[in-house]
Amino acid sequence: MADLQALKQAVIEGDHESSVKLTKQAVEEGTDPLVIFRQALVPGMDIVGRKMQDEEYYIPEVLLAVKAMKGAAEIVRPLLVNHPDAQPTGRVVLGTVTGDLHDVGKNLVGMMLEGGGFEIIDLGTNVSPDKFVAAARDRKADIIALSALLTTTMVNMRDVMKALEAAGLRPEVKVMIGGGAVTQRFADEIGADGFSPDAAGATVLAKGWVTARQSPLVRPVPQS
Repeated sequence: MADLQALKQAVIEGDHESSVKLTKQAVEEGTDPLVIFRQALVPGMDIVGRKMQDEEYYIPEVLLAVKAMKGAAEIVRPLLVNHPDAQPTGRVVLGTVTGDLHDVGKNLVGMMLEGGGFEIIDLGTNVSPDKFVAAARDRKADIIALSALLTTTMVNMRDVMKALEAAGLRPEVKVMIGGGAVTQRFADEIGADGFSPDAAGATVLAKGWVTARQSPLVRPVPQS
């Protein structure tokens, strides 16, 4: 029988070789790929995120865990294409704002969110407000994640907020911001929905929003 607990532990420990081996074994034994993803890969990355927040793990350990998760995910993901229940946790448009070419923090946030089951649309760096708007509209995003390292570029996050308002998309998406100079105070100032100082916190924030949106007490699901 597939040892999903061992696979989960391999992800936590950043053991890429074991992660890939155990995933292949699970698939060969006929384990539902969605079960592999939901009961081993995502929970493993959840623990990695908690360890990062508790300062037990730092970026090197997190990157090893991400590598182990991605190795397993590359085996599982093609098997989920036609799976009837394989819907992403949510869809996130991610990018560094106009004038800023820094991407280390953005990339780490994207990897952690992907490990949490989110579909990531990474627009890269130096992204204009119009591109954020177009991607959010075209890909039906649940969340937009804005990154900026510098005080001189983080002010451009305000332009993205204005563009979303002008396009009528603001009620449909949550906006989180982060980066070296960004603070909760600035998030409040520009009307963003949330701020996180690190990738683990961004994942917790995103999952909380999606869970709240799916709750029948928040937004009833229409009956067909």
